[in-house]
Amino acid sequence: MATMNREIYEALKEANVSEDKALKAAESVATFDARFARIEAEMAVLKWMVGTNIAISLAVLWRLLK
Repeated sequence: MATMNREIYEALKEANVSEDKALKAAESVATFDARFARIEAEMAVLKWMVGTNIAISLAVLWRLLK
């Protein structure tokens, strides 16, 4: 069983959603949270790669034009 977002589960239960549907919805949201966290981590690596590429390209350009 996947982890679930307890706050969403409790909010759905207060809104009179059935137990099964509330559990599935809370687990689904938790799955998306994990996916977004992984994407954010990959984006951080890509930002560093692009920054390094720009710095090296500017250094080469500076050296060529100097």
